[in-house]
Amino acid sequence: MDTVGLDDSCLGYEVILSEGDRSTPRCPHGPTLLFEKVRKRGEGGRRFYACSACRDRKDCNFFQWEDEKVSEARELARQANNKRQRAPFSQQQYSARFLQFISLPPDEKKFCQDCQLVLLADEVDAHAAHVRVPVAAALLRQPSRLLRPLDNNKSYAQYLFTERTARFLLGTLAALGYNKVLCVGTPRLHELIKSGNADGAAEPMKSLLLDIDFRYAQFYGQDEFCHYNMFNHHFFDGEASSAAVRAFLRESDGEKAVTVADPPFGGLVKPLAGSFSRISQTWRNQQSADGSYVDMPLIWIFPYFMEPRILACFPSLTMLDYQVDYDNHSLYKHGKTGRKQSPVRLFTNISPAEIVLPEEEGYRFCAICERYVGRLNEHCAECDVCPSKDGRQWKHCALCGRCVKPSWRHCQSCGRCALPDHPCDQSPGAEGCFNCASLAHKRKACPLKHISRSASKKGRGARTRQLAKLSARSGRIKKTK
Repeated sequence: MDTVGLDDSCLGYEVILSEGDRSTPRCPHGPTLLFEKVRKRGEGGRRFYACSACRDRKDCNFFQWEDEKVSEARELARQANNKRQRAPFSQQQYSARFLQFISLPPDEKKFCQDCQLVLLADEVDAHAAHVRVPVAAALLRQPSRLLRPLDNNKSYAQYLFTERTARFLLGTLAALGYNKVLCVGTPRLHELIKSGNADGAAEPMKSLLLDIDFRYAQFYGQDEFCHYNMFNHHFFDGEASSAAVRAFLRESDGEKAVTVADPPFGGLVKPLAGSFSRISQTWRNQQSADGSYVDMPLIWIFPYFMEPRILACFPSLTMLDYQVDYDNHSLYKHGKTGRKQSPVRLFTNISPAEIVLPEEEGYRFCAICERYVGRLNEHCAECDVCPSKDGRQWKHCALCGRCVKPSWRHCQSCGRCALPDHPCDQSPGAEGCFNCASLAHKRKACPLKHISRSASKKGRGARTRQLAKLSARSGRIKKTK
């Protein structure tokens, strides 16, 4: 069976993470993820493998049931498809091409916009019918302004920092004393570091870009770029890239490393957290064995409404009020075409008191919370916290005993605050556990979850055998007739 869809009894999917399983099938984006359907009424969900990077099967149609046996012919066809979709050159080949490219005279440096490829002298004629543009030295140092951004929200969309945001991040990291930045999906920050524009840095900063967009390999060597999928911690160039990351994360002579990650907003939090944890573990393994290292410093950039999911994976992170802007996103930026407040925030395990937000943009320091907050984020004496998440001024509800959004009103029927036009019969959490129907816990904490799944498999097997018997019996009756 090669298709999957949601039916009325299915409530969604849950990711089942496993590390180092060599039997995991692979798609063009590396090892796939194991998913499980979540259903009501104690029905066990059947597990299946699907692409880690793409949520739309139009972008990657890989699908395989966990207990499905794949024929040799189908496995060979799958491997051939994976090979066809690889990057056209290896990292070493890209580096060699770039050395040839920069040696060309200025008027011969061309970039094919159709193929998204820098062209060598003997390749120009083959691209004569394509759109070719000259490449100035400044663009070679800023390839994110030369390459066409990927913009599919259901796969690996690329939204690029504005100059304001990139410079804020770089200035903050320099002020905190970090001189090694692992840039996971942040090409604009990587470019700014490579240009040497780190105001206030005691010494030049180093940067290594990890990104799923192999096109950046045209402009950087292996010590500056690794083709990487952050949803499954997969390095497409194998051990060579893994070794480059290990070498980069090794701190010596007072060096301090930090990870800055900007995943696609439609990405699943759990796989991302798993990858960032493995990066942190790699960082720990490169340090001295004195036991003083806990977690690698991390800045995870994501929308504020994903805070509960992020904190469920990383309780040590704190969400800051700083609003991140993007050049090529119509909503996630300031200005006439954007929102008044961007919903994208910084989640970090660095002490919030040490991260100074720009006062000229309206941020101020709250001495009680010991962190910088937005202009409208007023401290609540009842909650003893600056409560706003979305940049607006929140209000305290005495009946709920907490601060809520300004557009919410207290509903006497529900006994909680919600939007004025909310449906009163759909209070949050009323579903309880989808596995055993208990209201005391959720499905993840259900003690009968694994028992239910085993029982469901047995039930499916019994039903299958019963149908087979009925079918055979029906055939015998037709023959006697």
